[in-house]
Amino acid sequence: MKTMVLRLPMPMPMLGVFGLVAALSASPLRADPLDQAVQADMPSLIAIYQDLHIHPELSFKEGRSAGIMAAEAKKAGFEVTTGVGGTGVVAVMRNGPGPVLLLRADMDALPVTEQTGVPYASRTPGVMHACGHDTHMASWIGIARRMAAMRPSWSGTLVMIGQPAEEIGSGARAMLKDGLYKRFPKPDVAIAFHDSAQLPAGTLGMVDGYAMANVDSVDVLVKGEGGHGAYPHLAKDPIVLASRIVTTLQTLISRETDPLESGVVTVGSFQAGTKHNIIPPEARLQITVRSYKPEIRKHLLDGIARIAKGEAIAAGLPDDELPVVALADQNTPATFNTHDLTAHMTDLFTRRFGQDRVVPARAQMGGEDFSEFYLADTSIQSMLFWVGGVPKDKWAAAKGDITRLPSIHSPFWAPDAGAVISTAVEAMTTAALDVLKK
Repeated sequence: MKTMVLRLPMPMPMLGVFGLVAALSASPLRADPLDQAVQADMPSLIAIYQDLHIHPELSFKEGRSAGIMAAEAKKAGFEVTTGVGGTGVVAVMRNGPGPVLLLRADMDALPVTEQTGVPYASRTPGVMHACGHDTHMASWIGIARRMAAMRPSWSGTLVMIGQPAEEIGSGARAMLKDGLYKRFPKPDVAIAFHDSAQLPAGTLGMVDGYAMANVDSVDVLVKGEGGHGAYPHLAKDPIVLASRIVTTLQTLISRETDPLESGVVTVGSFQAGTKHNIIPPEARLQITVRSYKPEIRKHLLDGIARIAKGEAIAAGLPDDELPVVALADQNTPATFNTHDLTAHMTDLFTRRFGQDRVVPARAQMGGEDFSEFYLADTSIQSMLFWVGGVPKDKWAAAKGDITRLPSIHSPFWAPDAGAVISTAVEAMTTAALDVLKK
């Protein structure tokens, strides 16, 4: 494992690399000019954000978005490479000896028709930044500008990446496969943020340990023997068999998983048949599986195959007609926040923003392929945190009840972009200056 990932002021007797309380009890960081510089930059960043929101691009089609990010990074003095892992951008600033820090923003939008009613709504039919990646890209540009302007204040290497295809769980893997850690400096620390529809605007949500889930997609082809609906005894009904499989799958969580562990098995699609009185020859299930720990993930995936086979045998199907269970290519491993980095950054952010704006957040069952950058080399310190995006008036009207608010991926999700971007730029720049401090 590489050392000196974070360097705290000296002398610091009896403190490790991530020593916290005694060394961090000085006056609040907000006394420095960073906040003022961020606010001065906001009109430009909001204009970029609105442009990106108007022109969303789907996974691996983020050419225009990548071009904007690349141009801004070049203008700030970064060495920029485009086309990494498809449409990915890698911007590198070498600024003397020290750690290598990776900061990531994802770029892709979703196949969602926007219904927010904002004046800068998407002009691309059926495509929308419903997950807030436009705020991520605008913040990335703001962070690049701040770090370039503050080069005398830090030492090390900053690697900023614009990642494609997070929404399909493929972009990070594609960049790594294209030599991200071989063609460019490999990080000691990796940090990212995501806007949140579960926190009031400008709030930072921190999670130690697992933050996002393993996401697996499973396809099940259930075979049978078709026939007339009036004579079911002459057929083997795959709809009944598939229904048994769906109900038995629920026991993987309710009866086979420790109640103190987390897991989800959801059948999102059940397709079969064409007419009222025809028993079809097959049925198809599409299942999403969520977990955190590797052993739970394996148990759930193995359990789906076991149950599908067992129910088919119970229904009297021969070996050559047993269900076909296949794991889809689009899968995302769980995102894990390493303890030392997360604890240190939680304390750092609390001193800058105050306790009211830095809150413990709950791990989520959503997926995030930022995990790939850590899993490619687990000696890396890694952290993903949330920046609240719910407008304050809407949060107050809902009294903090998130069931009354649009979620991310909703056609109605319209974050308070100014609060997200300004908070993210300030937080990420603060983190970067700390990791790369002289």
